[in-house]
Amino acid sequence: MEPPEMINAGELVLKRWEPEWSAEVAAAVQESLPELAPFLPFATPHYGVAEARAYAERSAADWAAGTEFNYAIFTTVGDLIGSIGLMTRPGPGALEIGYWIRTPWAGRGRMTAAVTVLSRVGLSLPGIERLVIRHHPANLASAAVAAKAGFVEIGRDGDSVIRERRA
Repeated sequence: MEPPEMINAGELVLKRWEPEWSAEVAAAVQESLPELAPFLPFATPHYGVAEARAYAERSAADWAAGTEFNYAIFTTVGDLIGSIGLMTRPGPGALEIGYWIRTPWAGRGRMTAAVTVLSRVGLSLPGIERLVIRHHPANLASAAVAAKAGFVEIGRDGDSVIRERRA
């Protein structure tokens, strides 16, 4: 099971993470701290180029191991606007989608488009019957993206709302 390294999604392009984008992703995280920090532990004032490079390197190792398939999200003109990935942590037959978007591009339907296209890709992979999104109950933006992309709430676990989409 391996998804494509690049996915064209209309006005967006999802590309497997590369270390050369580290400075831009560090800038994106810093620019978006007010929205990201309450929900994503990595989003701190100390997140910089070294942390972004380490993430890209971990992403490459996880991809090779078949445990995570992480993408940078770009506009068709090359603006890096966020991140999205498929993770195997829910267990056999399922993948989890995680995502974040750079603040200036939030609320424009871009993340919904990215989640929708990655959902199609994920559900087309051999043996995958369902996708899961977990988000904090207070993260209304993430909840809206998941709902618009066809995910329905199936439960709660601690500080997470669990949403699911089936094939």
